[in-house]
Amino acid sequence: MPGMESSVNDLEVLVRSRVPLIILETSDEPRALEVFKRLALRLNLPVMRWSVTTGLQRIDLDLQPQAHAKEPAQALGQIKATGTAGIYLLLDFHPYLEDPAHVRMLKEIALGYGDAAHTLVLISHSCDLPDELHAFSARFELKLPDLDALEKQVHLEARAWADAHPGKKVKTDNQTLAQLLKQLSGLGNSDARRLIRNAIHDDGAITESDLPEVMQAKYRLLDQGGALSFELDTARFSDVGGLEHLKRWLKQRKDVFLEQDTTLDPPRGILMVGVQGGGKSLAAKAVAGLWQLPLLRLDFGALYNKFFGETERNLRSSLATAEAMAPCVLWVDEIEKAIASGDYDSGTSKRVLGTLLTWMAERDAPVFLVATANRIDSLPPELIRKGRMDEIFFVDLPDLATRLKIFDIHLRKRNHQPGDFDLTRLASESEGFSGAEIEQAVVAGLYLAREQGTTLDTDHLLTELSQTRPLSVVMSESLAALRAWAKGRTVPAH
Repeated sequence: MPGMESSVNDLEVLVRSRVPLIILETSDEPRALEVFKRLALRLNLPVMRWSVTTGLQRIDLDLQPQAHAKEPAQALGQIKATGTAGIYLLLDFHPYLEDPAHVRMLKEIALGYGDAAHTLVLISHSCDLPDELHAFSARFELKLPDLDALEKQVHLEARAWADAHPGKKVKTDNQTLAQLLKQLSGLGNSDARRLIRNAIHDDGAITESDLPEVMQAKYRLLDQGGALSFELDTARFSDVGGLEHLKRWLKQRKDVFLEQDTTLDPPRGILMVGVQGGGKSLAAKAVAGLWQLPLLRLDFGALYNKFFGETERNLRSSLATAEAMAPCVLWVDEIEKAIASGDYDSGTSKRVLGTLLTWMAERDAPVFLVATANRIDSLPPELIRKGRMDEIFFVDLPDLATRLKIFDIHLRKRNHQPGDFDLTRLASESEGFSGAEIEQAVVAGLYLAREQGTTLDTDHLLTELSQTRPLSVVMSESLAALRAWAKGRTVPAH
């Protein structure tokens, strides 16, 4: 199994480098134990596992557990007293790191590495070492199964289903199978196997209808809660009025991003600036819809944490989840709010910006970043320079033709025939309105028609338009400044 062998190779290098403490954060504990069993055969070292329920147990020889060593202090004391070198896997030991006695015992074992080369491995879903142990430790990540390994899992599950249903075979096609394997990438063996089994179980086939369910289930497995959300309903790109330049740009780059053409640099992301309600957020959703990719939304409001360093860690965790979901679109709405510094910021925004910029520059996974912003004066130069983003699009207020299209879209969306309305007049009377303001005029018109006990018509909509002062009027100075900044610096999205 390629992913497994690669993990064993990397781990062997780490153990031979004589690091006393190894931190392995994973939810795939069986896979972690299997890696160490294989390593034991290579190095001819005993491998012991410990948990609070079973105590110490040698797993490379499958010996019975030592129940007397269930308590953490007892287990650490026995490890320290053992003169023979070995590897000790401490499962879910993280709660016991709050006890100073346990921390001191771990440090003494690490300091005594020259006398007895004990390698202690803390395996847990999450583990934060106390500061005094950092100098003796290193972190290790399991290599996830590659596409070949995942395909073998599919064949194993298909064979198991066929054995349980004599005379039948699991049906699929090469294209659907390839899509399934892409969606399973980023998962461990046990999680991937469970999703494969679920896809096959109901009808003995892997079809296109299984793919959305697999993607949603994958996100639930990876979701740590909070800052990152999975947008289920990505807008069809036809639902966005105007933005023709942006649409053309995306269509040009779709195949390169999805197929990873080695002759061209894959697109990495775009920044969309413009007036509020101009359609930036809808366009972000529509990128995922056009490219038929999952859309993840990063909420910086939920990301920030009052504890020092936690915000950056939350961001790194969210970005890692996005990479595991790749290929996907990552949408950061109103990015200026995430990186705006304040007097009581304690440098958090600068560290968040640094973390984000580093990820943008170094990421290899096909994650397309779509950032939207309303206030360009809050954006730092290092974020908006060429190279960070492929392009900066300016989303201005819709022109006459686009406003007509927007009325058409929102009337159809509410089961009204656009042909029954004077769309040309409506588009003309709504000059200076954003897409969101036009939609609200349609909504308000429906309430007015209901109040009058009649069917919605052009007059209802004209009445609501005449009673609305659009943002372009209320904040005309800000809009003028925004347009002046965008001229020569951005590409018109319309």
